[in-house]
Amino acid sequence: MDDLTQIKADARKAAFQRRKAAFDMNKPGVAGHLSEVLAGYRGVPLSGYMPIRTEIDPLPAMAEAAAHGPVGVPVIQAKGTPLKFSRWQPDGALRDGPFGAKVPEVDDYFEPEILIVPLVAFDARGGRLGYGGGFYDRTLELLRAKRATLAIGFAFDAQEVDDLPLEPTDQPLDMLITESRVLQFNR
Repeated sequence: MDDLTQIKADARKAAFQRRKAAFDMNKPGVAGHLSEVLAGYRGVPLSGYMPIRTEIDPLPAMAEAAAHGPVGVPVIQAKGTPLKFSRWQPDGALRDGPFGAKVPEVDDYFEPEILIVPLVAFDARGGRLGYGGGFYDRTLELLRAKRATLAIGFAFDAQEVDDLPLEPTDQPLDMLITESRVLQFNR
């Protein structure tokens, strides 16, 4: 294990502890600001995610957006490949996907123009520390090469750190939304 790999592993461990503490507070309405932002993009194809473990829950905002346009969730195809996004509906039939996240029972793939991105930690400049698989980095690079694609990180305030161990391949966020604020980054 090289130094950067160890630094990232240590950063993730600390971030998971902060995220769990925020999750355990069980604050109501954590997706309120996310809903407000997405209301300005009604009808634009977007992807959210099915929250696992201690991730902040975007489902209320996704359900609102699904009334106006296509909403999908990521489906991992294989290690080292970009994500694909399958159309999701509130209360739609789901099956078990990789890593414990549910995915739609029937695959109906499309390309979103907005991605709500889960994360382990973030900084005030739009940096994101993910889970280490590189799925969102590969996916954002692919989608951004085709068209403007908005990456919205969604996290608890407690997940912010001053200094993230980032690499050149890490795709930046355009916006970060927490339970209390919206941060926009100029790119």
